[in-house]
Amino acid sequence: MGLEEHREPKQAGIGVAIITVSDTRRGREDSGGGYLVEALEEAQHEVHWRTWVPDERLSIKEALAKALSMPEVEVVLFTGGTGLAPRDVTSQVLQDAFELAIPGFGELFRMLSYEEIGPATILSRASAGVILGRLICSLPGSPKALRLAMERILLPELHHLVNQIQGR
Repeated sequence: MGLEEHREPKQAGIGVAIITVSDTRRGREDSGGGYLVEALEEAQHEVHWRTWVPDERLSIKEALAKALSMPEVEVVLFTGGTGLAPRDVTSQVLQDAFELAIPGFGELFRMLSYEEIGPATILSRASAGVILGRLICSLPGSPKALRLAMERILLPELHHLVNQIQGR
């Protein structure tokens, strides 16, 4: 089977949960999370749950557990908490939870980001991995960075990623 055949969607829209990690961005102030909802729905995916949690390890773990308890959720997108500030703990919490890391995601994100922002891209700890057969992504909170991640990496490969993770 060739790569193009392998990439063909084998199911309808993918079920997604979106978790914004921020002490300040909630509701309408969460333009990044709003963008994720719009981009996913435009691509015919289904956002089953969206929430906001503070930059705290326990809150992030609890939100992850809730998303993973939803059988319709195949992908969990975290936005925020991927920088180097002391409160930015999302990436580390998820790295510790990954059953399988997908290092190519963060590598590709930073390479593409470098084209736009130069060496400041080293400040990003965007990452992806697998937990309980679900794709988990830790994305920056910036709408511009989210657009890059979604348009250039995730949306073109989402069906392929989920199919591979779930052994389809």
